[in-house]
Amino acid sequence: MKTSHASAFAAALTLGLAACGAAPATEVAGDAPAAEAAPTAVVQTPAAAPVTVAEATSGPQVGDKIGETAADRAAARDAKAAQRAADAKKRDAELAAKGVQRIGWEDLMPEGEEERLAQMYQAQMSMLYSGAGVSEGSAADSAVQIGTFNTVKALNGKKIRIPGYTVPFEYGADAQIKEFLLVPYFGACLHAPPPPPNQTVFVMADTPIKMKDLAQAVWIEGTIYTQTQESDLADAAYTIKLDSIEAYEY
Repeated sequence: MKTSHASAFAAALTLGLAACGAAPATEVAGDAPAAEAAPTAVVQTPAAAPVTVAEATSGPQVGDKIGETAADRAAARDAKAAQRAADAKKRDAELAAKGVQRIGWEDLMPEGEEERLAQMYQAQMSMLYSGAGVSEGSAADSAVQIGTFNTVKALNGKKIRIPGYTVPFEYGADAQIKEFLLVPYFGACLHAPPPPPNQTVFVMADTPIKMKDLAQAVWIEGTIYTQTQESDLADAAYTIKLDSIEAYEY
């Protein structure tokens, strides 16, 4: 009788759970079917686009100022160039008022000299590479000054101002120089062959001056003469009587 009541109670409980939507429990937990795992959503990250050269260089660069654009930098360069040109024009006017003419090294070469010089250099190169060679330490193993003594006669006696590098004949911390060479490039006559005679100027000063830095370019102002001078360093087709010397500001 108790068994019948228990069976009836179990049946009623099962029907009640079913009505509430609950799944009926099995008698053995180990026999329950395994729940299937919910599928995992796979999120794909789009590949990064390659960086172009234009994009890589469009950002700030080393040395750029904050807020400065390429147009700003170009404008600043143009402004500096214009200022230098204005300063040079003003300086030339001041020199002209004193009767001084600013010249360059090309002004020392007469018409057709560049072509003649090119032919002389070509002949020199042909001789060097002819196969004969030069013995080290021989008389031929020395820097050769190639060029002519041809000058621009109209410059004779003119007051001029010209930039260049100094090559003294004497050296020493306390050397007082009254004569030196003026050349268009650094190292000429010392570490490199001398320039042509008409690209070398012999400078004479009444008052001794002290050469502080041979690597410093200078402005030479004085009277130029088409007078040749010979020296152990190089021969010069021009001579300048020095009035003043000052550092060349770049």
